[in-house]
Amino acid sequence: MNPRPRTSAAARGAPRIVCTLALWALCALAAARADEVQVAVAANFAAPMQDLAAEFARASGHRAVAIVGATGKLYAQIRNGAPFEVLLAADAATPQRLEDEGGAVAGQRFTYAIGKLVLYSARPGFVDAEGAVLQQAHFAHLAIANPQTAPYGAAALQALQALGLQQRLASTLVQADNIAQAYEFVSTGNAELGFVALSQVAAPGRSSPGSWWLVPAALYQPIRQDAVLLKAGADRPAARAFLDFLRSEKARALIRTYGYDN
Repeated sequence: MNPRPRTSAAARGAPRIVCTLALWALCALAAARADEVQVAVAANFAAPMQDLAAEFARASGHRAVAIVGATGKLYAQIRNGAPFEVLLAADAATPQRLEDEGGAVAGQRFTYAIGKLVLYSARPGFVDAEGAVLQQAHFAHLAIANPQTAPYGAAALQALQALGLQQRLASTLVQADNIAQAYEFVSTGNAELGFVALSQVAAPGRSSPGSWWLVPAALYQPIRQDAVLLKAGADRPAARAFLDFLRSEKARALIRTYGYDN
């Protein structure tokens, strides 16, 4: 009877080693594929960006990190060397300017959303369906974002000009750094009224207390919000993947739930 051949300890352990090495290889491959993209985001788009980042992570494995601020200030940071890879602006002019100046990759710019301006108050019933409250003297403070750096602030001034109210209400204006701060001024009661983004009062699953008027689009220039691939993201697969995702119908549908057109 032939004795059963003995298997060395090393041989007996070989399958485990092979499996372990294979697992390490898979982990390494996943780590190589997964990446992080730095996205500079206009303040009006902060809430939609949270949902988009979560969906993007599920779809791609990449992580999108949002840096939120006024478009003009984000532009200044990019020009000063901030390592942002993608810009989601609140206008079309800033991405175009960056492209013209060589700070963005040509041919990658597109409109991801068209914003809408609202007149908002934290007080229920204070803002009527026609915005006639602006004609009345029942408020002391009207919040707007800085029109020099925030496109929604510029749109607010255009609306006041179109209504013939800019001079009359000049003494009531309270200027915020960005649209997020303008909303904060109103929601905390520091300003009775404010011009904010529709996305801030019509977010999915969140009913903002108070009252608001959707400002007719004819009273201000369209708030066309463009995305662009910045130079820092030119060779970053995650940056390009995020822009591809932003163009997808799934992302566009999510953006529309926040009241944007696209």
